[in-house]
Amino acid sequence: MGVETVIAGNYVEMETETEMGEPRGIKSKLSSVLWHGGSVYDAWFSCASNQVAQVLLTLPYSFSQLGMLSGILFQLFYGLMGSWTAYLISVLYVEYRTRKEREKADFRNHVIQWFEVLDGLLGKHWRNVGLAFNCTFLLFGSVIQLIACASNIYYINDNLDKRTWTYIFGACCATTVFIPSFHNYRIWSFLGLVMTTYTAWYLTAASLLHGQVEGVKHSGPAKMVLYFTGATNVLYTFGGHAVTVEIMHAMWKPQKFKAIYLLATLYVLTLTLPSASAVYWAFGDMLLNHSNAFSLLPRSPFRDMAVVLMLIHQFITFGFACTPLYFVWEKAIGMHECKSLCKRAAARLPVVIPIWFLAIIFPFFGPINSTVGSLLVSFTVYIIPALAHIFTFKSAAAREVNKMLFLPSREKSISDGSIEPALMVMDCRMQWSSRRGSWGDGSGHSPSTCLWSDGS
Repeated sequence: MGVETVIAGNYVEMETETEMGEPRGIKSKLSSVLWHGGSVYDAWFSCASNQVAQVLLTLPYSFSQLGMLSGILFQLFYGLMGSWTAYLISVLYVEYRTRKEREKADFRNHVIQWFEVLDGLLGKHWRNVGLAFNCTFLLFGSVIQLIACASNIYYINDNLDKRTWTYIFGACCATTVFIPSFHNYRIWSFLGLVMTTYTAWYLTAASLLHGQVEGVKHSGPAKMVLYFTGATNVLYTFGGHAVTVEIMHAMWKPQKFKAIYLLATLYVLTLTLPSASAVYWAFGDMLLNHSNAFSLLPRSPFRDMAVVLMLIHQFITFGFACTPLYFVWEKAIGMHECKSLCKRAAARLPVVIPIWFLAIIFPFFGPINSTVGSLLVSFTVYIIPALAHIFTFKSAAAREVNKMLFLPSREKSISDGSIEPALMVMDCRMQWSSRRGSWGDGSGHSPSTCLWSDGS
């Protein structure tokens, strides 16, 4: 396999291609199909699969707290707003990578993360805030998946108590330490989305076929506290931004990420809206005492299949949530660029152990969902990305460069060289403005000495 350096947008991009004339064996082809993902489709599957997991089963509970109309409106609102801030994160990622690669940084063996983007663009205080919120959110997201595994399996096998099942699934999920990065989730992302799609439409069909229970009531919203508790769970549904940068970095062409999160959200809405609405229509206020939709549906082979598929999907989601934590830990102990998979896997185990321990301590995931949604997702998904974008592009010169770099025709312009003079002029203007105290890289160069190519 060879490595070809490609100028894509405004930064250097590493794309692996087969050498001309080099034969590819069956093993190599199979590995590429199942293991090495980096296309736009891989990113879409990763975003869609990661967005909806256990919350698919708790959204009907949220509808009973919010009422039908508010439940639908909150899903639409949070989904669209989340897609917008995911776009802002993608812009900040490209800006950060542009600056670093102008400094000759090489990311072939390094995964860029959100806190590094904040550090490079806005400084260490932003980095510390972003790191704290993201790591805490991912930590409890992983805990929720383990608790949910034990809760779901209990509906088809209650021979063991939930804590014992948590021990078992904790050991199973610990195997995610052997998955190197988001490049390697290609087949898992695809299967995960198939599993959630089946579960969502099973909930919809089973509820409609079951019909409304006798004397069903739809009194939500009844209390203000319940109303906002339900809203935070919906907020958590569309809070997958903690892994957005890692998914982008796993792409061969990250500048194509811009609309992927929105398209993934639109698909997720086709799963969450019908299923939550149908279950709430069938069972109404009974859901106030049943946070897991499986608990109200009669046991059948279809329900058991949905439970098993959700268990597998929660293993995948656990990997999605834990992998960024693995990266942070690897960087902290100096193992991130180690090429030995076994050594990196061993180094990652200390991350899994506290998650496993917390899952055993807290056996109920419903209240944790709402707590994570209200305290962590609001900052991780909306507030920090929006503020970071505002402060990064607060000057007119910065906005002008950003607009130029995201023109639809930028790739053609770069390929024929027509965009280079404009970029050089704008870079000079930004650096010149830094002498006046507005924005730039602090070099203090005059316009006549600026160069886009090396920043000297």
